[in-house]
Amino acid sequence: MSGSTFGELFRVTTFGESHGPAIGCVIDGCPPGLALSEADIQPELDRRKPGTSRHVTQRQESDAVEILSGVYEGMTTGTPIALLIRNTDQRSKDYGNLLDTFRPGHADYTYWRKYGLRDPRGGGRSSARLTAPAVAAAAVARKWLRERLGVQFSGWMTAIGEVEIPYEDESQVPLNPFFAASASVVPRLEAYMDALRKSGDSVGARLTVVARGMPAGLGEPLYDKLDADIAYAMMGINAVKGVEIGDGFAVVQQRGSQHGDEMLPEGFATNHAGGVLGGISTGQDLRVNIAIKPTSSIRLAKASVTRDGQPTEVVTHGRHDPCVGIRATPIAEAMLALVVMDHVLRHRAQCGDVQLPLPPLAGGVPPKGL
Repeated sequence: MSGSTFGELFRVTTFGESHGPAIGCVIDGCPPGLALSEADIQPELDRRKPGTSRHVTQRQESDAVEILSGVYEGMTTGTPIALLIRNTDQRSKDYGNLLDTFRPGHADYTYWRKYGLRDPRGGGRSSARLTAPAVAAAAVARKWLRERLGVQFSGWMTAIGEVEIPYEDESQVPLNPFFAASASVVPRLEAYMDALRKSGDSVGARLTVVARGMPAGLGEPLYDKLDADIAYAMMGINAVKGVEIGDGFAVVQQRGSQHGDEMLPEGFATNHAGGVLGGISTGQDLRVNIAIKPTSSIRLAKASVTRDGQPTEVVTHGRHDPCVGIRATPIAEAMLALVVMDHVLRHRAQCGDVQLPLPPLAGGVPPKGL
């Protein structure tokens, strides 16, 4: 009932709090025989971790992952894989003024109403710090999908606040702190974020995440559609308030003559549907956009109430991201990878022996054995 487990056959259960001694996860259902070490997981955690630039929280966490079980002599055994990430730079005193009040826009009030008590230190379980175990688990899934099926995941930021970020060169994404697919826009983003931090306020962001090299046939209609599970996963990321598959809300202005992706012997002519039809993957790229709200913890005073209903003002001190979307690209990639991994295993379990009598469209062919 606690909502801490994601997936059916590739199941990930996370644990821990922002200011507890450690966070981590248990992966159940990883196939045996995958070469795995901490070195396969750490690079993804390093992309997400705090303190990587002046534009994000200055909490200094190494996010060093430890594999506690499920691997023997460098290979996954098929048994549960336990991953541990120790917290080393908590500063709980920053939250002392929140014991009896609630931050507007945060989960403080709703956690208290649900459980009758809450951990105010950094948001406790509601903190975005709990995305780190999901990123670690997804690193395992990404390696298996890459090696077995050739599926690759990537993402980039498309807007911070009112600043639109053009897609110019995807090779630039790992070269700047904004995960922007453009070098020319980085100076403007630097100045924008410097001014925002000085003001004490925050902004939201929009991201795009893509899965390439997808097999066709993943997804389980009616209620376990691939795109439905993607939306479910993305909405499980802290601060995400909107999800689009393919063209998303732009379909409102489209005509059927434009939106329906025409099929040619060499493949689909377009990808307005985002790689999913009827809840099942087409073999095209999966394309997802997400909208992330402004950070709730800000240095500007906002009206709130105490636990006994008295009016008060809240000013949040501490080390917070002025835009949580800056570090969200690896998280969105991770959640997409977990969905794809789970559906690959589910498809293999039910439809692994399906053989088509006619050749499908070019691309999107399930590899033999899937």
